[in-house]
Amino acid sequence: MATTAQIYEYLNWLAPVKIQMSFDNSGFLVGEEDRTVKKILVALDITEEVIKEARFVGAQLIVSHHPVIFQPVRSITDKTTTGRILIQMITHGIAAICMHTNLDAVQGGVNDELAKAAELEQITQLHADGTDDNGALYGIGRVGKLKAPVSFMVFARRIKEALHAGGLRVYDAGREVDKVAVGGGSCGSMLPDVQASGCDTFITSDVKYDVFLEAKALGINLIDAGHFPTEDLICNVLVRRLRDRFPDIITQKSQCHGDAACFL
Repeated sequence: MATTAQIYEYLNWLAPVKIQMSFDNSGFLVGEEDRTVKKILVALDITEEVIKEARFVGAQLIVSHHPVIFQPVRSITDKTTTGRILIQMITHGIAAICMHTNLDAVQGGVNDELAKAAELEQITQLHADGTDDNGALYGIGRVGKLKAPVSFMVFARRIKEALHAGGLRVYDAGREVDKVAVGGGSCGSMLPDVQASGCDTFITSDVKYDVFLEAKALGINLIDAGHFPTEDLICNVLVRRLRDRFPDIITQKSQCHGDAACFL
C-alpha cells in the first residue's frame, strides 16, 4: 500500500503543480501525508455527496480536478458549503489531492482527452504557456484536424454524444468543420487564439454572450458543451493511471457525481 504523500508524488509527476496558473490552488490540500491509502475515489469535484460516497466505499483519499479549497478560507464552520466539506473530510480521515489547471495544461491531460473525444488528429497546442522539465510544451487548449470535413450540425451532434452532454449552446457560422480548437472548462476568452490558429470551430464551455457575438463577427463555429462534460472525461484517465501505478489500491470513479446543470 502507498501513502497519501506517495500518491501525490506520482500525480505531481503526471501533472506538475508548479505549472498551475497563478490564480489556482492545486495540490495536496487536505489530510495526512503518511496515511496509508487502501481505496481512492476519483471525481471532478469534491462535494458533500462525493464525501458520503467516499465514506460508503471506504476511501481514504479523493482525487479531484477542481480544488476543494479555491478561495482563501477565513473560517471553517458548518455554516458554509466549504466548511461542511472540510469538517467532514477531516472528521472521517479523508484526504484530498486536487489537480486543476496543471492537469488542463499538461500533455495527456484534460485538453488532450477532449481533443481525442472530438476525434481530432495532428493535435498541437492552442496556447503555450511554457515548457516543462523535459522540454515539452504545456498550455491550455488544443488544435487538431478531422479526418474529413463535416457539416457543423453533424459535428455538433457527434460532440454531444461523445461528451454525454445534456445539450449544447452553439453558433453555426455556416462553415464546414475541419480545423477545430478545444478548451476544456471556461475557455471562451481564448477565442482570439482560436482565430489566430486558423480554426473554423471552437469547443469549450461557460461561454458568455459577448463571446457568441464575437464568434459571429469572426465567422467561427462555436460549441458550448458545458463545464462538466468537457472535463469529466479526465476522471477515467486518472482512474486508469492510478490503477496502473498502484495496483494494490482500489481506485474507482465516483458514481454519484454528475453535471449540476440540466436541460428542460
